[in-house]
Amino acid sequence: MKRVLIFGSDSFTGKHLISYLKKHSYRVDGTSLNPKNNELKCDITKKEEIKEILKTIQPDFIINLSAISFVAHSNNEDFYKINTIGTINILEICQELNINPKKIILASSATIYGNQNKELLDESLCPKPVNHYGCSKLSMEHIASTFFEKLNIIITRPFNYTGIGQSENFLIPKIIKHFKENKKEIELGNLDVIREFNDINFVCEAYKRLLETPHKSVIVNIASNRGIKLLDIIEMMNKIAGYKIKVKINPKFVRKNEIKSLTGSNELLFKLIGKINQKDFFETLKEMYEN
Repeated sequence: MKRVLIFGSDSFTGKHLISYLKKHSYRVDGTSLNPKNNELKCDITKKEEIKEILKTIQPDFIINLSAISFVAHSNNEDFYKINTIGTINILEICQELNINPKKIILASSATIYGNQNKELLDESLCPKPVNHYGCSKLSMEHIASTFFEKLNIIITRPFNYTGIGQSENFLIPKIIKHFKENKKEIELGNLDVIREFNDINFVCEAYKRLLETPHKSVIVNIASNRGIKLLDIIEMMNKIAGYKIKVKINPKFVRKNEIKSLTGSNELLFKLIGKINQKDFFETLKEMYEN
């Protein structure tokens, strides 16, 4: 069986990706800071722990999902220790052990683009991150790209996605929680914005195909160019839950210079791995609400 090692397998994405890859005949091993079930303990800021796992597993493929992804995380140093240095540690240990997997996928983020004042973001744009999360991911990209000639690397920039099990810190789970609890009103920020909200299975299929593609040494969006209005999401949830919630604008949630429409170009992604269709977002919301 094709053997995949996922660093950060206890993350929202990791849990879904493990299940998805196993259904497609992959053998999957995962790491976590606080392992449960069959996960392996690994702190990617510690090279010796990475080394022991790579010696033991000898993976055909590696996917790194380990990251501090909550933008409001209180310790800014953690973004760089984990998102930047931790990722590079993995690449350096691969070289040290002379392990060259068929593919190493490193998860960056669409937040590296920052405020471009463009509706459609493609990989040719000069990144302009505006927070430590975005900056840590961009610095990872720059250093990791120096390994392109030595290792089979693809760096991904996922746009917004959601699904069952996502933390309530994120917008869609927050909205669904209000409806599940039969709340009469919800406080949001800008209501006229358009964003991508892809289904987690869309993202999992993209990762699976990127493992299998012969392409390497590339940075690519995981995006659908499928913009969804925030107010349309509220309307969908009104139908799913069977009642209308009152929406209040909280000035604390309103961002200055907010881009009205923000979606990612999928041209390069689909060129590399073929077109991926995904379910209607109404179905994603319904699954999350009924779970």
